[in-house]
Amino acid sequence: MKTLFTFLLCLLPLLSSLQAQVAVEVTPPNYIRTVIFNSGSGYSGTPIIRIGERLNLEFDDIIGDEANYYYTIQHYNYDWTPSQLVKSEYLEGLDNVLINNYENSYNTLQLYSHYSLQIPNEDTRGLKVSGNYMLKIFNDARELIFSRKFMVYEPLTSVVVEIKKSREVKLIHTKQVVNFSVDSPDFIIRNPEESVYAVILQNNNLKTGIYNIKPQYNIGSELIYKHDQLTSFWAGNEYLNFDSKDLRAATVKIQAIEVRDLYHHFLFTDRIRAFEPYTYNPDINGKFVVRTMQGRDPDIEAGYVWTHFALRTPEPLEGGEVHLYGEFNHFNLDDSTRLTYNFETGRYETARLFKQGYYDYKYVFLRDDGVLDEGFISGNFISTENEYTVLIYYLPPGARYARIIGVGSANSIDISN
Repeated sequence: MKTLFTFLLCLLPLLSSLQAQVAVEVTPPNYIRTVIFNSGSGYSGTPIIRIGERLNLEFDDIIGDEANYYYTIQHYNYDWTPSQLVKSEYLEGLDNVLINNYENSYNTLQLYSHYSLQIPNEDTRGLKVSGNYMLKIFNDARELIFSRKFMVYEPLTSVVVEIKKSREVKLIHTKQVVNFSVDSPDFIIRNPEESVYAVILQNNNLKTGIYNIKPQYNIGSELIYKHDQLTSFWAGNEYLNFDSKDLRAATVKIQAIEVRDLYHHFLFTDRIRAFEPYTYNPDINGKFVVRTMQGRDPDIEAGYVWTHFALRTPEPLEGGEVHLYGEFNHFNLDDSTRLTYNFETGRYETARLFKQGYYDYKYVFLRDDGVLDEGFISGNFISTENEYTVLIYYLPPGARYARIIGVGSANSIDISN
């Protein structure tokens, strides 16, 4: 008995560490395409919704066999470890429910089933508390197919955000700095130096966010954040784009079209922009919109197209890999986004399957040490238009979960000294 008791004591820290693992999003398999996750309108991304607002998830299964998919919702702490709340404390109604709203594609070369889920619904009637959440999608065998993070906030504070130029001279033309303040005249924040955490996102991208930012000081009910390098982002460059809404017509961006098993669109060759002057090119900050001219309902009538990319370089780039980057696959880097160098053409090349629509993309450099360099190929320019979002988390002493008590945003078009 003594030996067993000692063994259990040794096992407890291991079990605790396993339970406290930080949650990461699971990337969908190759047959799940065009995942759209938003607040019911606008572009796909990581939804940041006010408590009581709706969520919308859509995706295609290009196997097209009307498979069954189920969803669950889990609440998380500020640091994306599982929270202590039981499901009934944060969820009104039920989850682990079948997604029964789907349609099959119509008049397309690539068959697919289009699934859609709205929350609240008759089973999942709403979310009770603010904070971090994960929506998980399972198949009939209860295997996790993919997952997406989202955040729910309570409008208890006013968050004012400003975009500034860097105070460091060597970075003044390449970095954008986010300053902000949090005012809570009607909501008492206790011990803000220890209980308040801020997160800044550039273009709604969780992977490049800045986390765990503490206030510098407070004036009455207002918390002030006027950091410089701590809250600075590389400015990047505007995204490139293409529009495949018409399968059969070449455009400014699409050079040639072929029909094989599916349509193939060949884009004009791109070039390295890091050493060229900045040129304003309106974009949608990496996002995409599904649309088609071949039908009325793009959800089920938009076709899938093999889109061919090419980036001209004088020789292969050493020390890393070149990838496509954008919200089209939630800013993930994998084999489907990696370009390979063609010595005969002097270009990095790849082809990827996209649903018809308008897409932003850029080329990024993934270094051998795992560091992502977004500006290596595109450059970093202070005039680049970026959208910044600030989330304010509050975890008072003794609380069982962190609330999101305010959200603010600003655009770098209004950058100032």
